[in-house]
Amino acid sequence: MTWKKMTLTGWGRTRRAEVDACRPERGQTAIGLLKGRYDRGILAHGLGRSYGDAPLNDGGNILLTERLNRMVSFDPSDGTLVCEAGVTFDDLLTAFLPRGFLPPTSPGTAFATIGGAIANDVHGKNHDRVGSFGDHVLWLDLILPTGEMARVSPTERPELFAATIGGVGLTGVILHACFRLRRVFSGSVDVRERRMPDLDAFMASLSEARETAGYSVGWIDGMARGGDMGRGILETAETAATDAPAKPSKARAVPIDLPGFTLNPLSINLFNQAYYRRVSAEGRTRTMPIRQFLYPLDAIHHWNRIYGKRGFHQFQAVIPDAEAVAGMRKLLEAISEARAGSFLAVLKTLGGEGRGLLSFPTRGYTLALDFPRRDGVEDLMARLTAIALDHGGRIYLAKDAVLDAASFARMYPKLGDFRHVLDGIDPDRRIQSDLSRRLDIRGVSP
Repeated sequence: MTWKKMTLTGWGRTRRAEVDACRPERGQTAIGLLKGRYDRGILAHGLGRSYGDAPLNDGGNILLTERLNRMVSFDPSDGTLVCEAGVTFDDLLTAFLPRGFLPPTSPGTAFATIGGAIANDVHGKNHDRVGSFGDHVLWLDLILPTGEMARVSPTERPELFAATIGGVGLTGVILHACFRLRRVFSGSVDVRERRMPDLDAFMASLSEARETAGYSVGWIDGMARGGDMGRGILETAETAATDAPAKPSKARAVPIDLPGFTLNPLSINLFNQAYYRRVSAEGRTRTMPIRQFLYPLDAIHHWNRIYGKRGFHQFQAVIPDAEAVAGMRKLLEAISEARAGSFLAVLKTLGGEGRGLLSFPTRGYTLALDFPRRDGVEDLMARLTAIALDHGGRIYLAKDAVLDAASFARMYPKLGDFRHVLDGIDPDRRIQSDLSRRLDIRGVSP
């Protein structure tokens, strides 16, 4: 197998890694690669849609999984699918949506792989109703750090299964995944959009929607102050009875990195005001293709270039229900005071805990915002992290590039159990990543 020197980045482009990479096309080749010895470890890498350093291994080796992308078997009687880890959500929709099947839940991009979805235990706009992706996994074929193969499930090596769901790739390389697709009436959704005048109204409406709507998500104006703080647009959706009329669409792209001055408090504030007013005070309902609803940013190729060459950070935290109102208000106040609002800002609810030892979701409210990387932004994110911690919250590792090890340990109470599993299957620490080193996920070397 040929190794090639490559430069990889996270989707936010704030973290960069120089690696030796290879692209196996067969599972047996990947098994052989795991049996090798690497000075700085090896890590599986899908399509690099994690924002920070979770998919990176600077100075080490990377196993690219994009060519391990075969559908293995499908049972239309109950939607059970077995596929390789390099299959993407785009692949699933292309193959199965015309047949009346949809992934049970999905992240915000169709260009994430199934392996990445499991390693980050991704969630979607329906988490309250169906849980995260890991909740639907029946079993996995996992290449262990030693190169051995293991079938893991809730009943077969359950501790290793729980460590792999949301385990940010540190238990080995997922080769096959078995999960169930769900039946849908059509490939479209009926979407209702309503203005939310302030944070209290927004959170009350989200609380109601989590009990009544198939999907719910909100865009929030991070620049609004005073009585308008927390205003935004709430979208709720249900599967449509029939498909929306097909409309020709032309893919757009951001061809170059935009100048750093393009995004500033004035331009973001003007955009946010216009975006808030695009929906009338009475609201509106429309039918749209499910792809458009689930993956709005996929219509703009390379949209991460909007933030310029320095890239951007995303802050995403979940705060439990009991502390959510106070915590969200504190977060928005800090963002407003810093004049660091974002035009990509999402507020939604999450349901229960995930299956994984390091799964992000817990029952509460999650806020996600993108910040262009510029002086002072990492200090602001440290402040936001402290607020989240004070209110019992945690940070989403798939989006993170700046969290410190001590805060991480406080946020994830099952870290000790996770370390115990890894010590058993990978005592030599063959699997490594920039994230694992930054957050000291493995703990102090024995």
